[in-house]
Amino acid sequence: MITIKSSREIELMRVAGEIVGDTHKYLMPYLKPGITTEKIDSLARDYIIKRGATPSCYHYEGYPANICISINEEVVHGIAGKRKLKDGDIVTLDICACYKGYHGDSAWTYPVGNVSDEKKYLLEHTEKALYEGLKEVKAGAHVGDIGASVEAYATAHNLGVVKELVGHGVGNHLHEEPDVPNYGKRNTGPVLKAGMVIAVEPMLNLGTANVYLLDDDWTVITADGMPSAHFEHTVLVTDEGYTILTKR
Repeated sequence: MITIKSSREIELMRVAGEIVGDTHKYLMPYLKPGITTEKIDSLARDYIIKRGATPSCYHYEGYPANICISINEEVVHGIAGKRKLKDGDIVTLDICACYKGYHGDSAWTYPVGNVSDEKKYLLEHTEKALYEGLKEVKAGAHVGDIGASVEAYATAHNLGVVKELVGHGVGNHLHEEPDVPNYGKRNTGPVLKAGMVIAVEPMLNLGTANVYLLDDDWTVITADGMPSAHFEHTVLVTDEGYTILTKR
């Protein structure tokens, strides 16, 4: 069921989203060659807890870390460990925080040191694809309008659109209805209404759109080993458009 949030719920989600955005800003200076993903994860956990929230990802359906950290060809759900960031990597931090029972969710892909022009292109246009999708968000629009816009932009820039993974509603559950795909047709899918909260999150690849799941049952990687980027905001649907709740 797609829910319309009350003013109280929206205010709690504003706080959760602010904590998520601030966690991204807090971690950015640490994203340098030599730091382990385990260290990034612990820094995120401590900061989120210090802000009066909890990491939503921790033990979510058994997920073992506090945030998702995905490097290069890893699309989503990379698990923190001993791996160190290297010069030229790109790293996605997918951060979710729960504040008084309500969630914020935002992913962003960052360059580490000096990255290739190909990776810069991927980051630039995946971020732009996010905002192309967000342009469609307002009361009365269809979910399909978002996906159609993201897909058109990605296709025009020769990027592969991951179809197995989608955006989603957000509320007192981390993943709620509706699904928000990054592909589709205009004027299809659920109609957006003021008070809905959704996460829009393009996941685009430099090569093929095909992906597969590693043996850890969490990490999704590109089938051809080419880099992937992921940009996501949680937004409140309004009559005029949208409000970003996870501002960075």
